[in-house]
Amino acid sequence: MPVKVYKPTSAGRRNSSVNDCHELTDKKRRPTKSLVQRLTKHGGRNHHGIITCRHRGGGARRLYRIIDFKRRRDDVTATVEAIEYDPNRSCHIALVRYPDDELRYILAPVGLTAGMTVESGMKVEPKVGNAMPLKSIPTGIDVHNIELNVGQGGKLARSAGSSCRLVGKDGDWAILGMPSGELRQVRLECRATIGQVGNVDHQHLRIGKAGRKRHMGRRPHVRGTAKNPVAHPLGGGEGRSGGGRHPCSPTGLLAKGGRTRNPRKISNARILRRRKSKRYGQLPLPKKR
Repeated sequence: MPVKVYKPTSAGRRNSSVNDCHELTDKKRRPTKSLVQRLTKHGGRNHHGIITCRHRGGGARRLYRIIDFKRRRDDVTATVEAIEYDPNRSCHIALVRYPDDELRYILAPVGLTAGMTVESGMKVEPKVGNAMPLKSIPTGIDVHNIELNVGQGGKLARSAGSSCRLVGKDGDWAILGMPSGELRQVRLECRATIGQVGNVDHQHLRIGKAGRKRHMGRRPHVRGTAKNPVAHPLGGGEGRSGGGRHPCSPTGLLAKGGRTRNPRKISNARILRRRKSKRYGQLPLPKKR
């Protein structure tokens, strides 16, 4: 079973679960030194030392694995050496070796195991792990690690268990069905990788205790209504209170109902259908420029 549940010897064990990591080649395998670099932590502070992102700090030390999101080495078959754990992302990664002994890390899709081969190019076989332009991929296939701009490197569908479906092709554009239900246009020259991102059971994990959050670098998040009036606009009051106003940050910035996406974003024009909204139903289509 991919998700492992321990005996409830304590409150933390009772409510937590961990990944069995059955997909990994060797659970104690160390990362390749030539493909890692130091990861500096800032604790949510900017270059002035001011905390701009709260509740961050501490955590286990990590090494960043350099991932090949572009997949631009064409018509060269690479062999999968191992499937490894990456603490910097929710999915697993695959170490591939090219004939000239060059090593690279790629995202490990479902079904990719050690000993298999992967390839990238304009006209390669559409099998799991192969990367190619969207114009070479048959319609109806699930893809991941999709570029938004040609040569930029994969930006879409990179987390564990995510994938997009190539719904159709219209002129110079490919129509992708996103996991959120959104329909988006992407240039046919943009590259994508066949298959679904691995480690699908990541969403079923339960943290279980506060200590695991601290290992992730997340500090405690105290509710505003539990604070004193001097520390938060929602604080104070006799007993438990609702705050007396709309939810906001310690500086008074409203936390609910605001737009989180820049309306001037150029890629907005390529959204054919917005993602579904439970409250307001289907959002209107963007205006043509």
